[in-house]
Amino acid sequence: MKRSFIREILEHTNSNTISFAGGLPNESLFPYKELQTSAYEILNNPKVLQYSTSTGYKPLKEQIAKIYTENGFETKSENIMITSGSQQALDIICRYYTKESITIESPSYLGAMNLFKLNQMTTNAIELGSEGIDILNFEQSLAKSKLAYLIPDFQNPTGTTYSLEHREKIAKIFQKNKRILIEDSPYSELYFNTPPRSISSFLPKQSFHLGSFSKVLAPALRIGWIRADSSLLQPLIAYKEAMDLHTSSITQQMVSDYLRDEKMFQTHLHKLRKAYKEKMLYFSKILDAHLPKFSHKKPKGGMFIYGKIEGINSMELVQLAMKNGVVFVPGSEFGGADDEIRFNFTHSTFKEIEEGIKRIAKSLKDY
Repeated sequence: MKRSFIREILEHTNSNTISFAGGLPNESLFPYKELQTSAYEILNNPKVLQYSTSTGYKPLKEQIAKIYTENGFETKSENIMITSGSQQALDIICRYYTKESITIESPSYLGAMNLFKLNQMTTNAIELGSEGIDILNFEQSLAKSKLAYLIPDFQNPTGTTYSLEHREKIAKIFQKNKRILIEDSPYSELYFNTPPRSISSFLPKQSFHLGSFSKVLAPALRIGWIRADSSLLQPLIAYKEAMDLHTSSITQQMVSDYLRDEKMFQTHLHKLRKAYKEKMLYFSKILDAHLPKFSHKKPKGGMFIYGKIEGINSMELVQLAMKNGVVFVPGSEFGGADDEIRFNFTHSTFKEIEEGIKRIAKSLKDY
C-alpha cells in the first residue's frame, strides 16, 4: 500500500503554504447557514440520534433518486445505497469483487488504485485521450476483465471529459461483453456549460454509479452513495453492515432537510459552477503568464487543471516548491508521466493563485 501523497503532504505544510494539491472545495462557498438551520431543525427530534438502516435514510434516498430521474436516468429509492463518502462506496464494491480483474484509466484516481491493490484486484491501465479512454485498447482489455473503473466527468486527475460519442461507444462495448461499469462521478454537477450524460444511464443493469455531496455541499458530511440495479446492490448490503452498520444518520438527515428546498440547492449549484469557472479561467491565465512552459487544456468542469512541463521531473520540482511555500501533485502519483502535474484551482483565492504560480516559476528556475 502506498500512502496518498496529498494526505501525506498535508502533514508537512503550514499556514503559510499555498496548496494546489488536495481536491478541496472552497469553504467560503459552503452553504453554512442553510446547513446550520437544517442541523438545528433535525436535532429537535431525539430519534435523529438513534441507529438507522444500513442502506440509508429513506427520504434522502428518495431525493437522490428524484435527482437522477429528473436528469433522465430513471431511478427508485431501492436503487440507492447511502455510504460514508463515495470512497466507502468504492471500498464496498472492491471488497465484493476481491481478486477480480479491472480495467482502469491511465492516469487515474490514487484512492481507487490503492483500493484495487488492497483487494488484490488485477488492474490494466488504458491511456486517456482528449475524448476519453482509448477505445480500441479499452475493448481489448474489457474482454479480459470483470469490471472497469472510469471517471468520465472532469476526470481526476486530468480534468478530461468524455464526449457523448465516446460514452455511447463505451456503453456498447459493455453491452457486448456483459461486463460491469464502476462510474465514479463526484464532479458531475460541477460542469461549466453543459451537463454530461452518465455512461451508467445507458447501462442501468450493468453499472454502479457513485455520487457524493462532498464536492457540492461539504466533505465533512461524508455522504456518498451507490446507484445500481437492485440485483447488483443487494449483495453489497452485508458488506456495508459489516463495515459500519450505517452512515451517520445525523448528517443524512441534515442533507435531506437541506434538499427539501430544491430551488435553494439549484441556486447553490449555479453559484458553485460560476465561481469555479472563474477560478479555472484565472488559474489558466496566470499559468500562461508566469509558467508558459506548462502546457495544458482548460477543463470543462470539475476542480483540476492537468498538464506537463517537458524535460522536468515534477516530483523533484515539488520538493523545491515546498521550500518556497507552495505544493502541487506530481502526475506520477496517479500513474502519469514524470513531467506531468495536477493543480487544484477551486480552493485558493485569486491572490494565492498568482502568488503560488510565481513561487512555482521561481522553483522551476532553481531546478
